Amino acid sequence: MLKGPFTVWWRDMIVLRRSFFSELAAVVASPLTFYLAFGFGLKGFIANVDGVPYILFMAPGLITMTAVSAAFSESAWSLWFHRRVQHTIEAYRVTPITVYDIVIGKIISGVTHGTVKGAAVAAIIMMLTTLHLQLASLLAYLPYLLLGSMIFSCVGTICGTVLNKPETIGRVEAVVIMPLIFMSGVFFPVSSYPAAMLPFVRLLPTTAIFEGGRYALLDGTLNAGYVANLAISAVAAFAGAVWVFNRRIEE
Repeated sequence: MLKGPFTVWWRDMIVLRRSFFSELAAVVASPLTFYLAFGFGLKGFIANVDGVPYILFMAPGLITMTAVSAAFSESAWSLWFHRRVQHTIEAYRVTPITVYDIVIGKIISGVTHGTVKGAAVAAIIMMLTTLHLQLASLLAYLPYLLLGSMIFSCVGTICGTVLNKPETIGRVEAVVIMPLIFMSGVFFPVSSYPAAMLPFVRLLPTTAIFEGGRYALLDGTLNAGYVANLAISAVAAFAGAVWVFNRRIEE
């Protein structure tokens, strides 16, 4: 049952292994730059946020940002490249591998990329600061990491399926994905929004990912409402990715 998705995932992992360190360096450079610039550069001007030193407050957001953005990028660019350049998708289609196998394999690949790269940023941040992650915190954080990466991987799968030009994927990433991430509480608490906006902001899956993930990593708390939000969003995103991919393949 899982042989097809595993085959797709394993092929992507072989590709990742070939350029693992160079790709990892490129991915972690951006969040670490933010961390050094804002965390250390502003620590003399911003003391505590919600009772937490700012340099620790922003750490979970940067870890999560690395994971979900890597999940999106891997799924979007990998699927586009395999569909438009290498024609790997066509090769899959002449084998017993089904549409569901391809989509599930690509989503798992995106989640794997996100988890590995997020863990790399977490390890570096822990070396630079007093952030110490306890087992209970990591277990509480796991649903946010996995479900958040799955959502972004599904969105990336949709983009890689429907967008034919690489520059269009880049525009979506720059104009939609990154602003949505930044406005969801990576560098500030969402409570900073006007009171009239807060109910709508808290309904966003990205708010659940970043604010819920912060509570989990710093306090070890699991917000059932945020997790339910992410679970529903992940199921909807997966259904959308399968439907879009299936329709595009049949055209």
